[in-house]
This record gives sequence, structure tokens and C-alpha cells, in this order.
Amino acid sequence: MATTIETDLKEVLGEFKQEFSKLNQRLDRIEGDLTSLKVDMATVKTELNFIREDVKDLKGSQRAQIWALIITVIGATVTAIIKFCFFPNP
Repeated sequence: MATTIETDLKEVLGEFKQEFSKLNQRLDRIEGDLTSLKVDMATVKTELNFIREDVKDLKGSQRAQIWALIITVIGATVTAIIKFCFFPNP
């Protein structure tokens, strides 16, 4: 059994044109979203680099504070030893 479907080629092409138009609109919207994501990603990368630099500065400052604390404790210990060993109370 053969079935014959008669449709006008103009109608079929019109439907295809509408579907392609919808797809183009969706692709344009996706392209806009992708562009904004790229801009946001660049901003995040820039901020991440600033945060890395800040962390490096904090690590350097912590090391300096630790060494200052160590030197202070050693100095206080040496001073206490000298005071109590070499100059006892009369």
C-alpha cells in the first residue's frame, strides 16, 4: 500500500525557516551567555592572582614574625641566665 502525502514545498520550507530562526535565536543567546562567562572567568582569574600575591605577602610576614619571636625568646633566656648566674642577688 502506497500512501501519498501532498504538501506544498513552500509550506515545508517555511516551517524549516521558522525552526532555523528559532535555533539561531537560541544560539545567539547561548553565544551571549558564553561571552559573559568568559568575561567573568577573566575577572575571577585576575582576582585569584591578587589573592595569591596577598597570601605570599602574608607568608613572608609570618616568617618574619616567627623569627622575631624566636630571637626575643632566646634573648630573654640568655639575659635571665646571665642575670641569675653571674649576678646573683646579695
